[in-house]
Amino acid sequence: MAQAGQEGGASEGTALKRALTTPLLYFFILGDVLGAGVYVLVGQVAADAGGAVWVPLVVALLLALLTAASYAELATKYPRAGGASHYATRAFGPFAGFVAGFCMLAAGIVSVAALARGFGGDYLSAFVTLPVGLVAVVFLALLALVNTRGIKESTRANVVATVVEVGGLAVIVVLGAWLLLRGDGDVGRLTQLGTPEKGAAAAVLSGSVLAYYSFVGFETSVNVAEETRDPRRSYPRALFGALATAGAVYVLVGLAASAAVPTDRLAGSSGPLLEVVHEAGGVPPRLFSAIALVAVANGALLTGIMSSRLAYGMAKDGLLPAALTKVLPGRRTPWAAIAVTTLLAMLLALTGSVATLASTLVLLLLVVFLMVNTAVLVLRRDPGETDHFRAPTALPVLGIASCLVLATQIEAQVWLRGLAIVAAGMVLGALTATRRTGRTGRDPRDAG
Repeated sequence: MAQAGQEGGASEGTALKRALTTPLLYFFILGDVLGAGVYVLVGQVAADAGGAVWVPLVVALLLALLTAASYAELATKYPRAGGASHYATRAFGPFAGFVAGFCMLAAGIVSVAALARGFGGDYLSAFVTLPVGLVAVVFLALLALVNTRGIKESTRANVVATVVEVGGLAVIVVLGAWLLLRGDGDVGRLTQLGTPEKGAAAAVLSGSVLAYYSFVGFETSVNVAEETRDPRRSYPRALFGALATAGAVYVLVGLAASAAVPTDRLAGSSGPLLEVVHEAGGVPPRLFSAIALVAVANGALLTGIMSSRLAYGMAKDGLLPAALTKVLPGRRTPWAAIAVTTLLAMLLALTGSVATLASTLVLLLLVVFLMVNTAVLVLRRDPGETDHFRAPTALPVLGIASCLVLATQIEAQVWLRGLAIVAAGMVLGALTATRRTGRTGRDPRDAG
């Protein structure tokens, strides 16, 4: 295993270009976390938790930080594209690696397809009405071109989009404060925890599941560790800094929205932040449609980067066809992986099956997070790269517990859909592991 740790580190040659600095990686993670979900999140959390929207947001941030610590250790120990799939392969073998990668790929591709349909839906209709399917295909093709052009160009576009997203959310915070100053808001709602159907504890737990979804996205960044300069120093700083920033923004937005708008109205709106704009006045509602489009496009771009790098990394580990490791000369971007993941996202966007799969994303990610938190403990016997980040042992243990607790809040019908995807991954993973072991005659974990 020590040999594997040495071969998989930063000293290993990489076909991908190391172009990401700490600031670019910070904005990459922040842009992925502050995605389109925030524009509908507050209303959903209010429906579950009541006016004290900020409480589930804080709880969800703390739970996300537990698993983020595990990712920080593994990403700096094995700075390789492939992320969770690569870690699970090293810890448990190719079967577990394939299942982890399959779940991440399924979640990522479905997410990109859903965002593409979202881009062509109500937000775009504020400006122009076009067939959703056509918009989704063109949108995905353009994102693929940006992705193929280079990681630096993609992340620079993300910096601009993230600034727009954060700026829009800052407007909401200012409008909420203005409403309170002029005497139109109600700070009393900020302490109202629970609903007529749920007590305070149940409200916090169920609201935290929804809020937890808003913090996922940080896990995509490990798939660009191979393209990061000095990942052992850059990655932990960028990861924890971005999550702390996102948490602060979410809490402030939650406070502003809940104080500005009655809870029932907030919970019943599909665009809760627009309710703040309408309540305050002075800001054109179309402005937030434009900001939402930027958020959707940015989230789709970053998730598309993750999906293509994950497919590339799994192919390098022998878990997917070797053709997916093809890199564009000069640009050194994984064009084959980008093309395949984009085509699959287009297919999902056109068939409309995204809606039935979208609700399984959290469950799929919880499966992945459970494997990652466990892998940290298993791989402690492998020294890996020197001077890598090391999380206190209690954090991955608590991360495992948090995944199990959150999983108890998933609805039965979502479990059925999610388990069907996981089962498909397990069958394919077993076939891949059998074929790979038969071909090499040794444990793939020792292959680096």
